[in-house]
Amino acid sequence: MIKASKYANRAIKSEDAPKYVKLQCQKFLDISNGENNKDKNIKNTKYFVNLEMLERIENTLKLLIMPRGLKAGETIYDCSTGYQWLFYTSILCVVYKDNPTRRRYETAILEIARKNFKTFTIATTFILLFLLEPKFSKFYSVAPDGSLSREVKTAIEEILKSSPKVYMKDETPRFKILRDYIKFELNENQYFPLNYSNSRMDGKLPNVFLADEVGALPNAYAIESMRSGQLNILNKLGCIISTKYPTIDNPFEEEIKYAKQVLDGITEDETLFALLYEPDFSASNTSVNTSIESEFYDKSNKFQIKDSQNQSEPNQTSQSWTSDDLILKHANPVALEIPEIWEDLLKKRAKAIAMESARENFLTKHCNIIYQGAGTESFIDISDVKRCKVNKIDWKGREVYVGVDLSMTTDNTAVVMCAVDEDNHILADAWCFIPEGRIEEKNKFEKLDYKRFIKHKKCYPCGNKTIDYGFVEDFVFKLEDRFGVTIRAIGFDRYNCLSSAQKWLTKYSVVEIRQHSDTLHAPTKLLQEKIINTEFSYEKNTLLEINFSNAMCVYDTNMNRYIHKKKSSGKVDMVAALINAIYLLQQGIIFEGSGITYAV
Repeated sequence: MIKASKYANRAIKSEDAPKYVKLQCQKFLDISNGENNKDKNIKNTKYFVNLEMLERIENTLKLLIMPRGLKAGETIYDCSTGYQWLFYTSILCVVYKDNPTRRRYETAILEIARKNFKTFTIATTFILLFLLEPKFSKFYSVAPDGSLSREVKTAIEEILKSSPKVYMKDETPRFKILRDYIKFELNENQYFPLNYSNSRMDGKLPNVFLADEVGALPNAYAIESMRSGQLNILNKLGCIISTKYPTIDNPFEEEIKYAKQVLDGITEDETLFALLYEPDFSASNTSVNTSIESEFYDKSNKFQIKDSQNQSEPNQTSQSWTSDDLILKHANPVALEIPEIWEDLLKKRAKAIAMESARENFLTKHCNIIYQGAGTESFIDISDVKRCKVNKIDWKGREVYVGVDLSMTTDNTAVVMCAVDEDNHILADAWCFIPEGRIEEKNKFEKLDYKRFIKHKKCYPCGNKTIDYGFVEDFVFKLEDRFGVTIRAIGFDRYNCLSSAQKWLTKYSVVEIRQHSDTLHAPTKLLQEKIINTEFSYEKNTLLEINFSNAMCVYDTNMNRYIHKKKSSGKVDMVAALINAIYLLQQGIIFEGSGITYAV
């Protein structure tokens, strides 16, 4: 525990560790501090670090030998880096206080750059589990192809054959190593590397599984089939590891998005452990500038836009991947402890600067940056959004603008109300509407608890398998009486909304908002600025926060930005409706005094 605690303490205090690693380290320290929770000031009463198990693991690592590399011949105990100690200790030794035989974590996500020993770490974990798991346990690895899947098997073989004190007993091997599997003879535990398939992985009963290079998997079938086979396992464990890949639409990004929601406190899942080594741009006022020629940034760490109304100058103090060492440090924790690896990374960066053909591989595999060359990026940091949360908004007497996003009848629909207060801050409240007959389906596929949002009255079920638009229309009609406000105008996207708009038109000013970057850029930019400057307020709304965390921005040829639903990593309907409402608010302010004029 000392080695893991030392790393966690060091990471929290250092700018060399990214944000989400610090959050996970703090969760570990909350459990491990105070001499294994004997300190009365330690509040965690549910989990503790099993020191007896940790001692067994340490003793085993002292017998395992590094098969090759810079430290070949030394023990893995002496060679393990800080993040590896945190991984081993957390995954294998954090247990329930009321049942010390039950481990806390069921999923372990490791996002880390290439050549940071991620496959070796899992191989070592599997060897430990060979010794620790109950009799007849089964371990599996899956990857985009059979060759990658067998990388773990190769690493296990090399470690075992280099460690005679573990591998041999009285000149007889303890492990049977065959082409298709490895078996530990004493308890008959077995490990199988599987060839990837889209349909033939059901029926397995894995105590532990590894999904490697998940960013290259075409879908999540392999992961979900392994998870479904663990339903009756007490100490189930799934290890999901990968570097970044040059796409935002892959199973690993879905897992990363969910892990971030857990670490941010948006979603509750105490069984998830995640070390996400990707650049945390807010830590160094750095933005991912994948184009060497463009150097336009602002304090929000996004692209700084030069528009016709505000010709901004480049931020001369900001840096890009070409010169900012912190980007490399955040993605490569091993390089901070092994100088030779750090020097090699600097050489690779110099080559990527000089050769455009080497750039994509360097940025995705060694910096953990999704390099697409299309100007796609996260809309805003969720921590900035959460700083704007308030306990209560007094709506009574305010003039408000309503934005709606009426999507397909089987999908989420959103209604947002916004206004400007006396300090020129934007106030907002948002509601989501879903088909009542699809709640369980949506909970499963989106990995959300819609029943919790319904309980908090930020989500309303209506209809059966499809949205009841009449319910949504009536909800908007009742906003004035419910909150004591006056609706100035309702803004909508033409898609799926013409019928509802006609009904609202009988009472309110209704405006069709063109869903194009030249129209949505201004309210998108204003919303981001207001959030960053904490000039935006909303009442507690976890579903809205999730929508913000999902939202991805896209830039057109004039560097106008807008939220792109298809490239976003989940539902963003509430953010889309909010931007529609803010568009109306902007127009109302611009043309105040002469009647509202809308560019439609």
